[in-house]
Amino acid sequence: MQQTTNTILMIRPVHFRMNEQTAINNYFQEDLDLKNAEINAKAQQEFDAYVEKLRAVGVNVIVEDDDKLMDTPDSIFPNNWVSFHENGNVGLYPMFAENRRKERREEVFMRLEKEGFKINNIIDYTEAENEGVFLEGTGSLLLDRVNDKAYCALSPRADESLFIEFCEDFEYTPIVFTANQTVDGKRMPIYHTNVMMCLAETFAVICLETIDDKKERKNVLKNLTEDNKEIIKITEEQMANFAGNMLQVKGKDDKRYLIMSQAAYNSLTQAQINKIEKHCAILSSSLETIETCGGGSARCMMAEVFLPKA
Repeated sequence: MQQTTNTILMIRPVHFRMNEQTAINNYFQEDLDLKNAEINAKAQQEFDAYVEKLRAVGVNVIVEDDDKLMDTPDSIFPNNWVSFHENGNVGLYPMFAENRRKERREEVFMRLEKEGFKINNIIDYTEAENEGVFLEGTGSLLLDRVNDKAYCALSPRADESLFIEFCEDFEYTPIVFTANQTVDGKRMPIYHTNVMMCLAETFAVICLETIDDKKERKNVLKNLTEDNKEIIKITEEQMANFAGNMLQVKGKDDKRYLIMSQAAYNSLTQAQINKIEKHCAILSSSLETIETCGGGSARCMMAEVFLPKA
C-alpha cells in the first residue's frame, strides 16, 4: 500500500461562490464583497495557476470541468464526495449541503476510465443523506493507507456510526475524536478533519490544541508515534490560515512534495518549515479567493487517485 500518489483529480469551477448552505457550520468561510462572476473568475485564475504548478513538478493532474447546468458552488472540492483506492474500489459519500450532492457525477468516473484507470466496485454511502447522516470523504476521513488507520474528527459532517461502517468496509482501524475551534468565544466542532490535520508518509502536521479531550488527544498522539510519524504541531491561528489543509503527493522521479496554499505557508514558522523540508519539498500556491469564499484550501481541491491501471 502507498500513502502518496502522483495522480490527482481536480474539478475546474464554473459557478464558484460562497456556498450559503455550507456557511452555517464552516466557520472558515467569509463573504467577499465581489459579484459572483468576479469571484468565479478569480477562483478560476487561482485554480489554473495551482494546476500549472503541480504539473510543472511532474504531478499527473486530471482536470475535469464542472457542469455549467449544475449550480454547484463547491465543486472545486471533489475530495468530499469521492475517494479512490488501490484495489479499484471507490467510496461515494453523503454530503451535508443539498447543493453539494449534485457534484457526484458519472462523467468523472468515465473520465478516469478513459485515462486508463480501473474501477472495480463503488461502495455507496449516499443513502445516509435520507437520515440526515453525513461523512464527507477525505475531508472527514484522514487515511493512513500504509498502517490501515483512519482518523476522524466527529462533526455534523462526520457521523461516528457511518465512519465505523466505512472502516469495516475498507478495512481500517478507526481513530475517533472531536476537534473544536473557538468561534465567538464558544468551542464549536471543526467541520472537516483535514483542516486540523495532515498525514504524510513520515510525518503529521496537526493542531493538537483543537482536541480538547486529553484522553482523545493522547490516543491520536499514541497512534501517530507508534507509526513513526514525526509530529509537527501547528496553532489554532495557523490552522485558521489553512496550515492543516495540506497534502503530500509525488512528482517527477517519485520526488515528494507537501502541497499547501500561500496563506498556509506564510503562517508557518521557519522552524516548522525546516521540519517539513527534512521530509520533503514544499509547494505553495495562492488560493486566497477559494479559501475566503469556499472555506477550503489546497488539500480539499485534490482527490487522490490510487486506482489500478486497467
